[in-house]
Amino acid sequence: MSIAIRPSGDGDIAEIAAIYGHHVLHGIASFEEIPPDEDEIARRRRDILALKLPYLVAEQSGQVVGYCYASRYRTRSAYRFTLEDSIYVDAAKVGRGIGRALLLTLVECCAELGYRQMVAVIGGSDQWPSIRLHEMLGFARAGVLPAVGFKFGSWIDCVLMQRALGPGAATPAGEIGGGTRLG
Repeated sequence: MSIAIRPSGDGDIAEIAAIYGHHVLHGIASFEEIPPDEDEIARRRRDILALKLPYLVAEQSGQVVGYCYASRYRTRSAYRFTLEDSIYVDAAKVGRGIGRALLLTLVECCAELGYRQMVAVIGGSDQWPSIRLHEMLGFARAGVLPAVGFKFGSWIDCVLMQRALGPGAATPAGEIGGGTRLG
């Protein structure tokens, strides 16, 4: 079955919340311990879109089977060219290329917007599927933050990965989002 990657819409909130809720309750990709409700997911999505950043879904046979978005890596002005990716796939659909299609599209969108770096903060140094996915798309390990999270009765590391977008640091900074001068 083919996967369509498209911008998320208001009508996708329930499916996004269900996918994320599963990961909150059963995994360590998110350090949240209580799944946010649909209103909170909608608010978070609006915040991302207000920054003119991509918030994408993967759709298969009319069903949302994954989503991803880019957010600011940090809020201080010197970080303005760096984004963090977040990606979640329906647990029943993992390993079918959905994550790859989402992340590849997200990277391309962010590069087109003029951003220069993308950081992945991966919960769990043993989360090989996520680590390998990011490696396949050009991310390199930048470090590990040992035992920074505590969930399910265990300490959890964060793996930091990074990749350049567009020209990366090879040229002076310029514009983001098709016209906003930030460099």
